[in-house]
Amino acid sequence: MERTTAKKNKYEIDMCNGTIMDKLISFSLPLMLSGILQLMFNAVDIIVVGRFSGSQALAAVGSTSALINVFTNLFIGISLGANVLTARFYAAGRGKEVSETVHTAITLALVSGIVMALVGLVFSKGALALMGTPDDVIGLSALYMRIYFLGMPFFMLYNYGAAILRAVGDTKRPLLFLMIAGVINACLNIVLDILFVAVFHWGISGVAIATVISQMISCVLVLRCLCRSESSYRLRFSELGMKGYYLKQIFSVGVPAGIQSTVINFSNVLLQSSVNSFGSTAMAGYTAANNLLGFLYVSVNSITQACMSFTSQNYGVGKLKRMDRVLADCMILSVVVAVVLGCICYGFGPEILQIYTEDAEVIACGMEILAYTTITYFLCGWMDLFPGALRGMGYSAVPMVLSVIGTVGTRVVWIFGIFPYHRSLAILFISYPASWIITIVLQVICFYFVRRRVHRRSQALAGQEA
Repeated sequence: MERTTAKKNKYEIDMCNGTIMDKLISFSLPLMLSGILQLMFNAVDIIVVGRFSGSQALAAVGSTSALINVFTNLFIGISLGANVLTARFYAAGRGKEVSETVHTAITLALVSGIVMALVGLVFSKGALALMGTPDDVIGLSALYMRIYFLGMPFFMLYNYGAAILRAVGDTKRPLLFLMIAGVINACLNIVLDILFVAVFHWGISGVAIATVISQMISCVLVLRCLCRSESSYRLRFSELGMKGYYLKQIFSVGVPAGIQSTVINFSNVLLQSSVNSFGSTAMAGYTAANNLLGFLYVSVNSITQACMSFTSQNYGVGKLKRMDRVLADCMILSVVVAVVLGCICYGFGPEILQIYTEDAEVIACGMEILAYTTITYFLCGWMDLFPGALRGMGYSAVPMVLSVIGTVGTRVVWIFGIFPYHRSLAILFISYPASWIITIVLQVICFYFVRRRVHRRSQALAGQEA
């Protein structure tokens, strides 16, 4: 095996040496801002649609989010496999393996993006119909989804490229790229919103097209960064191709993560279907509230990404005690971030929701949802941290099964066993914290046994070398 010394640059973080908490913050903060920035662009689209095209159009955009995630999250989950494998090889100084992992991952991203574009074009309306999307909304929803899915190749390439940069500790440049794309996107949104919403009344088409263009710009910037790198993760288009050895390892971590995310989002589709049964007003309230929950999710998920990357690099060089400190610090950071942002979202909920819509009934529905999902959101952060640490060590299948049992199982039982007898948004969304708590318990038990196994194996290897 070729072994090279990883060449650090000013954008990269040394995850294996020195203090931990400040580096976790340095890693997580740009990633958090990237996610928040991306959601702000989406929020602008939702606000424009809600303000100019009314509650039905707002409901139409919202009804697609869970379904889009079901279609895309398998491949996005696989990008975590590319992240873990790249981080492990990079920390160990194995330059050849880093390069071949990068080229396999980027080729996979391109292929999966093309596949997802075709799937979205063909199956969007049928899938929306299966969800029970109301007739007054389904046409607009299908149109939005079809345009959105045309940007899937760009979306996948950006996510896989950003996953590679995160693996080496570079989270600042993806943030910079999103900011550049965002400024351009904002200008495009102004033009498109005026043209499509105010003049032609094509609000959903306009925001969907703007989203696709923004994804394309972000994709080009990330690929340009990889191509111009002087390190082992440099991308060369002439070397694109999928090598079975690396693909298998990417899949071993990424496929369980993707399946987990897809199945969890399938439970969200069931939940969306339950919301749909209350009509377009409740759907619009859920759309606005869910957009706020998205800000909470990307904030705690940035800490999960940090946990996975730091764990993977330290696992690659055998620093097991440091891995434990990484998880403990991530748990503290996750609670602080989630509680502060959750209290802000709930405390100022009516004022924030008023930005999306002036409809008092829609705002009331949104607040009913936020009451049970914002202040308790640190539980969601913890629920994802333990699987993140396990994936960093190369264990992905069991956390996937436990997440499906804990999260999806609880919500399915709730939706079909409790909700029909107590039909309200409050009863429906109590399933969120309930499922988080059950899943945390299962994941902690799993982590305990895996950690003990990893430490025993390390001690045995040390004994053999001695």
